[in-house]
Amino acid sequence: MAIALYMDHHVPRAITAGLRLRNVDVLTAYEDGASTLSDPELLDRAGELKRVIFTQDDDFLVEAARRQQENIPFNGVIYVHQLTITIGKIINDLEIIAKVAEIEELKNRIEFLPL
Repeated sequence: MAIALYMDHHVPRAITAGLRLRNVDVLTAYEDGASTLSDPELLDRAGELKRVIFTQDDDFLVEAARRQQENIPFNGVIYVHQLTITIGKIINDLEIIAKVAEIEELKNRIEFLPL
């Protein structure tokens, strides 16, 4: 089963658009009416929707690591630093993850791009 992605409000629209052109299930925090939520609330929201969050925000790493240490479940975080990879490579890597991985493989994990 494909992974559905939840895009943090810091993610450029070009990434979301590129993924949609490749038939990846993507929902943005803005589209969900959640763009003003805090990082912990966004991570919870992604879990409620059975989605894995994609972000370029370093604060999500802190929140995910805290949850790992405290055994608080979450659906997973996919992270890439804004200056280390091109938008095209981000789209390619996210497409691979979304179409090949299972959500159980990303539960309680932080996945770093590039692959």
